[in-house]
Amino acid sequence: MPPERNTSGRPTPPFGGRPSPISTSDVVRSGVRPGYPTVLGDDLWWEEDRPTEGGRRTIVHRAPCGALRELLPAPWDARTRVHEYGGRSHVVAPGGDVVFAHHADQRLYVLAAGAAAPRPITPEPGVPCGLRYADLTVHDGEVWCVMERHTGDGRVTRSIVSIPLDGGAVRRRVAGGDFYASPVVSPDGAHLAYVCWDHPRMPWVGTELRVTRAADGASWRVAGGPEESVLSPRWDGPDGLYLLSDRSGWWNLERVALDGGASRPLCPAEEEFGWASYELGGAPYAVLADGRLAVLHGRGDLRLAVLDPRTGALEEPGLPYAGWLPCLSADGSVVCGVAYAPAVPRSVVRLDTATGASHCVRGDIPVPPDPAHLPVPRPVEIRGRAGRHVHARVYPAGEVAGPYVVFAHDGPTTHSLTAPDLHKAFLTSRGIGVLDVDYGGSTGYGRAYRERLRGRWGVVDVEDVIAAAEWLVTEGLADPARIAVRGAGAGGWTSLAACCASGLFRGGVSIAGVTALAPLAAATHDFESRYVEWLVGPDSPGLYAAREPLSRAGEIDCPVLLMQGQDDPLVPAAQAEAFAAVLTERGVPCTYLSFEGEGHVFRRAETKGAALAAELSFYRQIFA
Repeated sequence: MPPERNTSGRPTPPFGGRPSPISTSDVVRSGVRPGYPTVLGDDLWWEEDRPTEGGRRTIVHRAPCGALRELLPAPWDARTRVHEYGGRSHVVAPGGDVVFAHHADQRLYVLAAGAAAPRPITPEPGVPCGLRYADLTVHDGEVWCVMERHTGDGRVTRSIVSIPLDGGAVRRRVAGGDFYASPVVSPDGAHLAYVCWDHPRMPWVGTELRVTRAADGASWRVAGGPEESVLSPRWDGPDGLYLLSDRSGWWNLERVALDGGASRPLCPAEEEFGWASYELGGAPYAVLADGRLAVLHGRGDLRLAVLDPRTGALEEPGLPYAGWLPCLSADGSVVCGVAYAPAVPRSVVRLDTATGASHCVRGDIPVPPDPAHLPVPRPVEIRGRAGRHVHARVYPAGEVAGPYVVFAHDGPTTHSLTAPDLHKAFLTSRGIGVLDVDYGGSTGYGRAYRERLRGRWGVVDVEDVIAAAEWLVTEGLADPARIAVRGAGAGGWTSLAACCASGLFRGGVSIAGVTALAPLAAATHDFESRYVEWLVGPDSPGLYAAREPLSRAGEIDCPVLLMQGQDDPLVPAAQAEAFAAVLTERGVPCTYLSFEGEGHVFRRAETKGAALAAELSFYRQIFA
């Protein structure tokens, strides 16, 4: 193959011959994923992954002197399995005691400040990992949280409970609903506020904010309903609550009285002030000591600002970050969160809103590569089918039309971030461009954009991904003979369905992708067990066959790479195995890699390295 030439006339090495300083081990070591920070005075705590230690998660403490200390050595693993997606697994009590859920048995443990080892405060369940805890908060010497109970016969129930910090009986406070989130006790201890919803709704479809009175257990609805998503309540004194509501079409902040009277928008805007809560324990805003709110807002990436709830004035602090994750913590005038920019990895950042002083405490990538090797995303808006606008980001690999991989994110109800991703840099530094598509159904662009996917999963997402690939060709960015599509989870479904629907793709990659709907609805975890009804519709063999990749596998002629964790509780391995069997029988090139001990998301360094090497090898073969 002759060398490609860029617009300057200088030869460009063909794909595969371009040297790259980013190795597989560099990508694997980058995944410490700092998250869920807590600030109390001059102390900071946050969670971090350890991919080189079996993928466990630990808690790191930063002392006022700046010294960092890992609080939980191996084999401790601070991970909750509530909803299987988990979320925030710890809470810090006044005085510095840390309460966390241990992954191996899902019990709650307390690591007292200065103690040598944690001690359990919840009972050993009769069923292994049968009692799980998440969304922890501390009030008056007790941990309040969501408890998920798994019985031996497969039933799952949830309630809101409280547990004394020094151990003792688990006291059930609220029960009867299918799902609960965000329990918060009023400052005077008189009321408990929380979010709840029932099957078949998801929390971004319809939820209620309810309040229960401690004195007599009386409960009432304060906000929300079947077609309104309310999230993240916080108390504003003893008689009012802040919350996020999308009744305007966007998740905006409001204040509502304790009795559920008329709510008051704080800063009406066609922007999101939060996003979908797959994981429990997120915090898209925090209350400062002077009554102002540290908030996140924007479209796609969310920026940090300070909001005066009395006037609606929104003040940007002018920090060099493109986005923040919805996990803010505040104490006094200080707010702490996880921020990023195209050349700044996800980092724990501390900001004093009174002085404007900020400090980057800890980053996701221990030794970031030269910024010259990190692709700078360019946001684009693509014209899709039926005139729909599709949001996407281009990560170019050079100045000539070369190979591209279209990324379908692992939602379907989430969105991609512009945070540095060494997986993308691993590809672009080797001459493979990336197009990250926020297909219809993604968060970050209002409720109407999310609602595009209602009943249309396997149609809208697929059409948007195909339209994005066609746009790459029309714009002269991609070689039309060298375009692939890849995704994980729901993104795997979209990538395989796109290969069924279009001959444009040279190959497809699916990690833990959904291939068949009826088996998914029958075998997946309780949280998403009715999600297919919203995404596609009621169980209908004809409808399911028209959408699912497994039923349409006869339409695929391009090579496929399937990778799957054997212990995946969300998308069982049988989904990938059935798809691989059909392609193999038809003689379509298909590689299926199965990883023992891995779940829906690969956590171990050796698995991540093997998966990345296999993906690069796949692209080299199909793009050669």
